[in-house]
Amino acid sequence: MSEENPVTELGEGTRAVRVGLPEPVKHEPTLPGPVFAAHYHLPGDPTGPYAYGRDQNPTWTLLERAIGELEAPGQEEVETLAFASGMAAISAVLFSQLRSGDVLVLPSDGYNVLPLAGEQLRSYGVEVRSAPTGGDAQLDALDGAKLLWVETPSNPGLDVCDIRRLCEVAHERGCLVAVDNTLATPLGQRPLELGADFAVASGTKQLTGHGDVLLGYVVGRDAGLMAAVRRWRKIVGAIPGPMEAWLAHRSLATLQLRADRQSTNALAVAEALKGRPEVTGLRYPGLGDDPSHKIASQQMRRYGCVVSFSLPTRARADRFLDALRLVDDATSFGGVRSTAERRGRWGGDAVPEGFIRFSAGAEDTDDLVADVLRALAVATG
Repeated sequence: MSEENPVTELGEGTRAVRVGLPEPVKHEPTLPGPVFAAHYHLPGDPTGPYAYGRDQNPTWTLLERAIGELEAPGQEEVETLAFASGMAAISAVLFSQLRSGDVLVLPSDGYNVLPLAGEQLRSYGVEVRSAPTGGDAQLDALDGAKLLWVETPSNPGLDVCDIRRLCEVAHERGCLVAVDNTLATPLGQRPLELGADFAVASGTKQLTGHGDVLLGYVVGRDAGLMAAVRRWRKIVGAIPGPMEAWLAHRSLATLQLRADRQSTNALAVAEALKGRPEVTGLRYPGLGDDPSHKIASQQMRRYGCVVSFSLPTRARADRFLDALRLVDDATSFGGVRSTAERRGRWGGDAVPEGFIRFSAGAEDTDDLVADVLRALAVATG
């Protein structure tokens, strides 16, 4: 990025299509292809950035630079590390920062694999507490904590907490804060700007948006904290493949386009579901009457692509999913093709049997809403 056009002065769409690109070289591609290398030419002393494929790769370098510019535009001190999956990134922060005797505070309504990580940490002597996301309830569990893990909006219930408030209180008590930014993406909110020590996310979801990449990342500005995360990645080898990294970087160019359409579609679906007698527990932070709308509107620029709601029974939910024609019955979220699932089929989430997590894709809004309403009618009939 030239000095005449620093990244901080660019609009989000322009930034998304240009982040992480190398300086132009005649006859070279604008985004170099993936570098497949287990080792590099290395005569003499092992100096320079690339020595062995588990430690660093030029394709990762460009992707990490790009994600860093989205999560923290213009902040050169910020470091980004890419991982093989979102859980690899989450685990790297948890296991690199915590020791026996430390206290971790998790969301009780977060991603359903978090409790598994909590169980493992308990076996190592870490005290693990949990509290709901809504109402900033995790503040009540902070006494003596080493690390606060925040997930906002929460998955799958879509509660929102005040990131800035939690960070201020946590730091006053000597506690680090990591924010899972998967549902929001950097175009929805920037946790580091709100005071977090780490922004962590699964790039598998809306960041890359095509359902063809498993990826995770950690972003932080404290060199010492990030050195520990990097060391953990080296020890466990939880590295992304070069093809996955290249696909992810390529996909960032359309992030703003996808996020705008998907947010529009999610709001339209949520509005269409309001007032339906068979629909209960409808949540979407972008709805004006959603319990989280006020705080979400203060820290989020987009409200995301996920809508959650419940139908009266498991059977009704299954009929609804089966009747959808433009929406795939699949787990995960954030893709350009809409997906939905009955979340209770996995276990681990405290949700009703008829709970639906709906991820709005990039279809035409009218088509998507019509498909949802038709499926509801079929399921009710």
